[in-house]
Amino acid sequence: MNKNQSYKVSVVLPTYNRLDRLKHVLAGFEQQTYPLAKFEVVVVSDGSSDGTNAFLETFDTPLNLTFIAQENQGVSVTRNRGIEEAAGDIILFVDDDVVPVSELIAEHMQVHDNNDGDIVVLGTMLTPLDVKLSPWTQWEQDMLVKQYTALSSGEWEPSERQFYTGNSSLARRILTKCGGFDPTFRRAEDVELAYRLADCGVRFMFRESAIGYHYVVRSFESWISTPYTYGRNDVIFTVEKGQDWLVPTVMREYKTRHPFVRGVTWLCLDIPFLSKISITLLKWTALSIPPLSRVAYSGIFNLRYYQGMADELGGRSVFYKTLAQTEDE
Repeated sequence: MNKNQSYKVSVVLPTYNRLDRLKHVLAGFEQQTYPLAKFEVVVVSDGSSDGTNAFLETFDTPLNLTFIAQENQGVSVTRNRGIEEAAGDIILFVDDDVVPVSELIAEHMQVHDNNDGDIVVLGTMLTPLDVKLSPWTQWEQDMLVKQYTALSSGEWEPSERQFYTGNSSLARRILTKCGGFDPTFRRAEDVELAYRLADCGVRFMFRESAIGYHYVVRSFESWISTPYTYGRNDVIFTVEKGQDWLVPTVMREYKTRHPFVRGVTWLCLDIPFLSKISITLLKWTALSIPPLSRVAYSGIFNLRYYQGMADELGGRSVFYKTLAQTEDE
């Protein structure tokens, strides 16, 4: 990349061993309606070993493409490296399994060009129609689309809690002001950054038509590890990162959860063999009785999330003590 070159937009695209999908993502950026001369794509390979590096080194493309290879260090370090190398005024974060529609950049930029102040534009990650997702990732996508529906209808106001780096954009000066990704987090790093952005007074704006199709592939074991990590991190964000509102908010939301979710959590929290049995039975139920799949996967996801919270808080008794204290407020 010519360091003297400047662009309006820099797409920061971290990747790790997803070469087949990455090719489709890059093809989507080659077809953008936004002028190619006004944006660049910065791809950072985080220790890929599937041929990604060899492919990118010889990739013939009309894109203004910068390719960086590094040893595996996690997505926070990888995105920060992309930001450092980027030359654009606007940073557009896209994941290597999110294929952009041809208007993606133009839709993001229409919001930026027509709004003053510090803003983050939240795009959508929709379910692709040309592949069949695993049942658990299909549930996850359904929950994501449910959020987008609530945002589109005005039921929800866009906020830091919908900031996903699979498809979002903001000015690089905001990242400079509020800081980049915390390298100590290998998951939920976008959540932690979002809370700091909110603390800096940034407004979050939803752009439904800024569409990327999310070709998510995740094993069941990987899928159930995600909510557990989120649960632990939400406590860490509260205790160590100054987000004092977070755990009380989660506890208040817990009271509104489906009675089945609360019942499974009460039964299994801090009891590993019951948790394992319950997760196995719920997975079997979801696969065998499709009408019950939504509540079954919700039970699994929430159980794992609240177990993560309980473990970070200090156990079951502390979890329910914290819940009781929240109820008394």
